[in-house]
Amino acid sequence: MIADEDSARGFVSERCDETAMERLTFFIRELAEENERQNLVSRGTLHIPWQRHIADSAQLLDHVPRETGLWLDLGSGAGPPGLIIAIMRPHWPVMLVESRARRIDWLERIIVEIGLPGCTVAGKRLEHVESVPAGVISARAFAPLPRLLDLSARFSTGDTLWLLPKGRSAQQELDGLPKKRRGMFHVEPSRTDPEAGIIVGSLRGKGGKR
Repeated sequence: MIADEDSARGFVSERCDETAMERLTFFIRELAEENERQNLVSRGTLHIPWQRHIADSAQLLDHVPRETGLWLDLGSGAGPPGLIIAIMRPHWPVMLVESRARRIDWLERIIVEIGLPGCTVAGKRLEHVESVPAGVISARAFAPLPRLLDLSARFSTGDTLWLLPKGRSAQQELDGLPKKRRGMFHVEPSRTDPEAGIIVGSLRGKGGKR
């Protein structure tokens, strides 16, 4: 379990290079400054950014053993997890979906300032984003699970991996799905919160096991 900032930073550094670590440090600094202008994240998390936002996002990479095509992140908001993935894997194509104007501006500014040519922002509601096949679909606090799946199923192929950090409601949300769909997913424990979970799976019905 990642219990503090030092262990969080170490966890992340094992999964990316020194340039990415420098960029993540820049992101953390900019996030704190921007949070004074708009409420991107809870103020209570700003003293533990590596644990709460960076390592919490980086742990998703442990479920993706290789590059899998477009990483589609829904409701990107402050950035995690999609923007963190883009910083750690700058050669991967990542699309951040965000409809709120000020957050779109924030995401686009950070992408330009860090220099992430493979990362783009779809600045509109998900319903208006053109269908594209995604290798990975992630979402953190985007929508209740049934609605999330219904809205984004058109981006999913037989090989799409879903990685959905759901906090402490993960198992409860999964249990609320119809039996057939419920069997397509399972809950993995979060490395940053002993009571939180990540819903992992595939609409092909193999529970996300690859």
